[in-house]
Amino acid sequence: MRKAGLDLDIVKQKINELKGKNIKMQINQGRKRYVRYTGIIESTYPCVFVVRINSPSSVETLSYSYSDVLCGDVKIVIDAT
Repeated sequence: MRKAGLDLDIVKQKINELKGKNIKMQINQGRKRYVRYTGIIESTYPCVFVVRINSPSSVETLSYSYSDVLCGDVKIVIDAT
């Protein structure tokens, strides 16, 4: 469900400001399953953004749409460490 008070253009702008910074992400995979990642937003495109995940075993890239953030399925926080 869409959160009130947010607009897709505002979400795009905020994610574009986070480009190149360390972030923490929480992804809702449904049925009360959440996955947490730390990574860096590598690039932004008109419909999606790409995140490079820093995992101990390998480095992988994942892409998410801005609507995932708007709906609350993807939560992004700046990593202070």
